[in-house]
Amino acid sequence: MKLSEMREFLSARGIQLTKSLGQNFLHDANQLHRIVEAAELSKEDKVLEIGPGLGPLTELLLKKADEVLAIEKDVRLVEFLHERFASVKNLELLHADALEFLKREVRDWSDWKLVANLPYSVASPILVELASGNRAPKHIVATLQFEVARRLMARVDDDDYGVLTLLVQLDFEPQSSFKIPADCFFPAPGVDSACVVLEQREKPLLPENLRASFVKIVKRAFSQRRKMMLKLLKQDWPKEKLEAAFAELKISPQERAENLSMEQFVWLAKRMAG
Repeated sequence: MKLSEMREFLSARGIQLTKSLGQNFLHDANQLHRIVEAAELSKEDKVLEIGPGLGPLTELLLKKADEVLAIEKDVRLVEFLHERFASVKNLELLHADALEFLKREVRDWSDWKLVANLPYSVASPILVELASGNRAPKHIVATLQFEVARRLMARVDDDDYGVLTLLVQLDFEPQSSFKIPADCFFPAPGVDSACVVLEQREKPLLPENLRASFVKIVKRAFSQRRKMMLKLLKQDWPKEKLEAAFAELKISPQERAENLSMEQFVWLAKRMAG
């Protein structure tokens, strides 16, 4: 779907796009093809797409994958997508709030791939919700705000390293990313975007029963980035146990969270849960 076609459709139906829904539609054909190529799709693949909008990415996914489940919140766009893809057999279109759906539905996505231009307003919580645990998709190709992409791809000591980095990278390894300029979208957002490629780890870093401990430690440790991590954690754990764990793991009592690696956070979660 070309930019001119997007404009014509929206004008003809009197649809005003809603900023709160993160409705910035990618229309650049080259970028759309790059996203599909990054997904490495085959005719055996099942694809979850969140926020299909007017369906330019959906159209390409349907040609490459065995099955596509597209979740769209805007009922006006759902009606259009039903019309546009009326004759297509391998598309399931769902009218729902994707984040609420993912929280509500206990569904195994492990045989699926997520390929989506995620709505900016909910991209981070959607990724955290979908990427957690053994029911997560095996492969994620997601387009989101450039600053969010930087956090997803960050390494320890990077300025963008933080809570989102650790919560997603606990289960997924960053593979690659590429920048998408704002003028590739309609309407053009005020910031650039990026497409990130994440691959599920072959072996979990942490037993599932310790996930809650890991999440609690990470969130508390980054609650005030410039403060010493040990001081922050004392709000939730006994001082003696924390100091013993820090000594065992050779973490300085003056260390800040941004300087701890994923492996150190994992070991700390194990130690504090013991």
